[in-house]
Amino acid sequence: MRYDSDVVIVGGGVVGAALAVALKDSGLTIALADTRAPAPFDAGMEMDLRVFAISMASRRILEALGVWDDIRTARVSPYREMYVWDAGGQGAVHFDSAELGELELGYIVENSLLRHALWAPLRHVPRVTLIHPAAPEALSIDADGAELTLSGSRRLRARLVVAADGAESATRALAGIEVRSAAYGQRAVVAHVRTEQPHAHTAWQRFLPTGPVAFLPLADGRVSVVWSLDEAQAERVLALDEAGFCAALTEASEARLGKVLSSSARAAFPLQRLHAWEYVRAHLALVGDAAHALHPLAGQGVNLGLLDAAVLAEVILLAHTQGRDIGDFGVLRRYERWRKGDNLAMIAALDGFKRLFSNDAAPVRMLRSAGLSAVDRFTPLKHAFARRAMGLSGDLPVLARGN
Repeated sequence: MRYDSDVVIVGGGVVGAALAVALKDSGLTIALADTRAPAPFDAGMEMDLRVFAISMASRRILEALGVWDDIRTARVSPYREMYVWDAGGQGAVHFDSAELGELELGYIVENSLLRHALWAPLRHVPRVTLIHPAAPEALSIDADGAELTLSGSRRLRARLVVAADGAESATRALAGIEVRSAAYGQRAVVAHVRTEQPHAHTAWQRFLPTGPVAFLPLADGRVSVVWSLDEAQAERVLALDEAGFCAALTEASEARLGKVLSSSARAAFPLQRLHAWEYVRAHLALVGDAAHALHPLAGQGVNLGLLDAAVLAEVILLAHTQGRDIGDFGVLRRYERWRKGDNLAMIAALDGFKRLFSNDAAPVRMLRSAGLSAVDRFTPLKHAFARRAMGLSGDLPVLARGN
């Protein structure tokens, strides 16, 4: 049986590219297909509106892949503290990296920088083929492998196809894998703003009945805003002029960093909850948002995706070393068992938080305010929450364990 590649990864975003880097020295042939290649990164250009809160586990993965130093020296903002408080009561939680014996809680990194850094080590590897622009148009799977047809009538025969093409995954749809999904009827409005007071390398998040508003520290001293709003409210906020938007943000954040003085252009994206019924079939695997999507209130989406990539790479490499078929269903089921439970638990937890903090009934406000204060006072529980969010506990893949 002739194969064009051992592994074809559809989707060259952060998760798909990270998987390709993890496999590039394995001796396997890899094809990475995407609608576009990342643009060259220039630290002098305006910051990407799409940023990620990278956990410590994700940093370890990026370190193990050999790309973290380039990311860190380009343009990254660590955050060392986090304040979370409830608009409907007095409850609040403060997380501090020093209390955990860590230098940072995490890092705010631009999507464009991550993609640029992850594609760079792939460009001159003989066994890696970068295909762009390309989109999946047909997929067939038989006992020996999978055949993927890309736009332009290019066909690739592979032992394993990996869908890393996002929440609206065309690859997943072509495979006929169903999802459980629900739209929140909300959009996240994003912008970069300048405030009166410095962000002090701290992440700030206030829970409002309409949804959380988060201020995330950026390397140039501004903060990245992620403001979750109902559809109609999002439309009104997007229609405001700059002064009106800054005033609305100042009020929404209780002027925690003083007045919001100026804002970049704004964008918005719809919020949904999604989980695939199956992560794997013979010769097919789903990773990242193709397998699961969740509310951004804890910034966990890309971190779960990078853990998916690290686990799938570990499973593939072990099977390859043992001389097993990397597309065998029994091999891929190990990846699904490893990741599915953790991802489902995180989706359920964030969905629960979203619903809890959206309820403005007085008894519920009192209960959650007391709960937040109790977590803040009970140090072992607070530290357990923090370490889990940072990816420092649980059943971690080798790439996420660090030295």
